[in-house]
Amino acid sequence: MRNLIIIAIVIIVALVLLRQSLYVVDVTEQVIILRFGEVVKTRLAPGLDVKVPFVDTVVRLDKRILRIDAPPVSMPDTNKQNLVIDIYARYRITDPVQFRKTLQTETNARSRLGDIVTSTLRDRVAQREREEIIGAELLRDPDTGAPIVEDDVPLVEPRETRTEILDEVLAEVRNITVRDQFGIEMIDVRIKRADFPEAVTASIYTRMRAERNRIAAGFRAEGEEQDRRIRADTDRQRDVILAAAEQQSNEIRGQGEAEAISILADALNRDPELFAFLRSLEAYQRIIRGQDTIILSSDSPLFDYLASPNAPEGSQ
Repeated sequence: MRNLIIIAIVIIVALVLLRQSLYVVDVTEQVIILRFGEVVKTRLAPGLDVKVPFVDTVVRLDKRILRIDAPPVSMPDTNKQNLVIDIYARYRITDPVQFRKTLQTETNARSRLGDIVTSTLRDRVAQREREEIIGAELLRDPDTGAPIVEDDVPLVEPRETRTEILDEVLAEVRNITVRDQFGIEMIDVRIKRADFPEAVTASIYTRMRAERNRIAAGFRAEGEEQDRRIRADTDRQRDVILAAAEQQSNEIRGQGEAEAISILADALNRDPELFAFLRSLEAYQRIIRGQDTIILSSDSPLFDYLASPNAPEGSQ
């Protein structure tokens, strides 16, 4: 029994020593081995490795891209108008030993880098106007998409300007991290939200609506002017077309009447008696209908062809 107890104790001690001597590096990690606070070894590749038990300490750092979410901060622009800006940044630990010396932990890194990014962005915002940071999409006409003009000056395209600001901030932050030897690589800096403070948002939107209403009124006035111009031009063209048509109609009618008179005169000259007879028949057809009774003088020319079959020579 005594031997069994000794063997059990030896096995337990061996397991403890083995556990303290071995460590596993995950694919998402990079490891620093500290001995009495000093770095004695780094392990970047994943796998199983050994250390001195009870003496060496394993410090694990993430090798993936890490994100810094800074709290929203009020920043004044070049006109001393405050803007609430919410930003985030991403970085990667490239030198774990140097990172351990300067920033020590990822929590300290988030706090320190967040302050650096915020301070650098504050300097850049102070050099820009509000529209360049907020983004002209908030001040664009909803129908045409054209930038709203203030005092005859169009607003700057927001995305290009904002990208320029963020590129400047990223370059400056990279310079600071390299100078101070943080052992990291800054990936990018982005603005999640840039807006007016709550106290002035209502007045800003009121001004925006007034500006859009002014633009809409200008468009309506321009449309009404164009409508009147088109209507006046159309009416003028209509009058010209009607006058031309009336003139052409009168000319055709005059030509027809002249031709009819010419034909009638020619027929009269050829056989005056036949013409008189036809004219009398037309008169009979117009004035004698059904049981009508007509009282005329006996010597009326109208009875010439009714009284005798041969009309007197020269009767009309």
